[in-house]
Amino acid sequence: MIVTMVAVQLAACLGYFSVMAHVVAHLRHDVGLMAGTIGLILGVRLGVQYALLLPVGPLTDLLGARRTGTIACLLRALSFALLGTAESLSALLCAAVLMGAGGALLHPAAQTMLAGVTPARRSTGFAAYVATQHIGTVVGPPLGLALLTLGFVFVAGTAAILWAFAGALFLFLPRHNQNSAPRNLLAGIQAAFRDRAFLLFALATAPTTLLANHIMTAVPLLGFTPSTATLCFCVLAAVAAAAQPFVAAKHRGERPWVLRLGLLCAAATFLVLAPLDGTETNLLMLAAVLNGIANGLIQPSIFQRAARHAPQGRFGSYYGVLAFCSGMFACVGDLAIGRLFDQGSTGATTALLAVAIFALAAAITTRGP
Repeated sequence: MIVTMVAVQLAACLGYFSVMAHVVAHLRHDVGLMAGTIGLILGVRLGVQYALLLPVGPLTDLLGARRTGTIACLLRALSFALLGTAESLSALLCAAVLMGAGGALLHPAAQTMLAGVTPARRSTGFAAYVATQHIGTVVGPPLGLALLTLGFVFVAGTAAILWAFAGALFLFLPRHNQNSAPRNLLAGIQAAFRDRAFLLFALATAPTTLLANHIMTAVPLLGFTPSTATLCFCVLAAVAAAAQPFVAAKHRGERPWVLRLGLLCAAATFLVLAPLDGTETNLLMLAAVLNGIANGLIQPSIFQRAARHAPQGRFGSYYGVLAFCSGMFACVGDLAIGRLFDQGSTGATTALLAVAIFALAAAITTRGP
């Protein structure tokens, strides 16, 4: 099962990052959108994805991860096909909604599958899954850059094919026993909200999605070229993948200090980025390394905390609450940051410093199990 999930992850990430590493530049230069409008499109995608996670989490518990994952990949394939041909704002927003809906279904499905393995294999299984994500992140942007010479439509079309393939792979995964899944969709959400320690953890780590994703928006908007941005994202992903054996060994991902260290590295990332103007490649690579360490430590730590708290058959519900909090924070953050970038260099610096402060606040307020 872990091998199949790794294959799903590789296909999905190659498709996703080959497009998303270049979509901001495409929307800015090819379509001619302002930074605030780009922020709106990206914010809508995140908003739909993470708003839906609250009901989709328990729905995954009810329907099963296999079926949910297949539907998710097909929605993502359709969204990328539309994104490659869209020229109007309404069509772009429609693509963003479909992409968000697919993501809302995909992440609880994939992580429910991984949470269902034995605890002894969970750390190494999730480490392999995350490492594959970052390998896809390394290969995806150069793949997109190569296809970009033929036009953005070829980048998006390739992504659509890869996502359709990932959906087919989900059909080879086993059907989990769902006897313990709640028949009432609200039951899982209510259980998560009654778990005070888990709820406080979800609120404290709400900035993590913004911390993980915003560098892909900030780097092109700071003026770095597509090739430099691609190199940055590849370095980031390689570092994050290299961190996985360390996090998996001795179940380190379950230790609170690993999460705090990741959040501090995220804060340092945006402090380095804040004064850049698109010419300081060395400092950009330093930011990429710091963000790679942050992503490599934060993602497994949050997964392990959710898996430890969630009762059997309710991981989707717990994950939905956790991701809903972080997604809503990222949605609002992207909208505000896009407007700040439109105000020039001072606004961009202010936005990046604010993101660093969010990371520091999360590191301070995060508590142990």
